[in-house]
Amino acid sequence: MKFLIIPVTPYQQNCSLIWCEETMKGALVDPGGNLDQLLAAAAKERVQLEKILCTHGHLDHVGGVAELARRENLPIEGPQRGDNFWIEGLPDQCRMFGFPPTQGFVPDRWLEDGDTLTVGKEQLQVLHCPGHTPGHLVFFHAPSRTAIVGDVLFQGSVGRTDFPGGNHDTLVHSIREKLFPLGDDVRFIPGHGPMSTFGAERKMNPFVSDLNFG
Repeated sequence: MKFLIIPVTPYQQNCSLIWCEETMKGALVDPGGNLDQLLAAAAKERVQLEKILCTHGHLDHVGGVAELARRENLPIEGPQRGDNFWIEGLPDQCRMFGFPPTQGFVPDRWLEDGDTLTVGKEQLQVLHCPGHTPGHLVFFHAPSRTAIVGDVLFQGSVGRTDFPGGNHDTLVHSIREKLFPLGDDVRFIPGHGPMSTFGAERKMNPFVSDLNFG
C-alpha cells in the first residue's frame, strides 16, 4: 500500500491518499476540505478513488466528505456509530469554527472494532479507539506496518479530550492497550503533524510512555 499525506483546511489536518499499487484503486482518509487539491493529487498519482474513509466526526476531518461523495459518487466507510452526533452536528460545527457551510452525511458503512476494509486488493484492520471522540477509529495495514490514527496519537502528544464525549483515561487505554501492542516498528500517520512510530512514542511521549506506566 502506498500513501501520500496532504494537509488541508486552516487546521492543517492530514488527509491521507492511500492506494493499492497493483490495481491503482485508492481511498481518501479524512478529507476535511480543499477537495480540488485532493482530487488533483489523486489524478497526479493516477489513483482511481473507490471510497472515502473516516476516522472520526470532527469538522476538520470530515468537512469535505459529503461534497466529495456527491461529486465523485463514492461510498463512505466509518467512523464508528458513537460519532454520529458529531456528523449530524456538522452545520453547527461550521458556524462555531468559522468554516464554510457543510452538510452532515450517513456513512454507507459504519465500522466496528475487528472489521476489515479493502482498498483495491489491500486489506486494513479496523480498531475502535475511543477517547478523543466516542466513535474514533484507527486503520492498520499490517503488511506495510502502517497505521492511520487520526487524532488519537501524535508525535509527542495525544488527542485532546475536552470536547463532548472525550475521556482522557479512555484515550490512554486505547493507545496503550490497542495501538502499542501492534508493535514498536509500526509507523503511524497522525491527524496533524509529522509521522512517528509506536516505539518512539512508548519511549518519549510524556502522556503515554512506558516511563509513566511501568
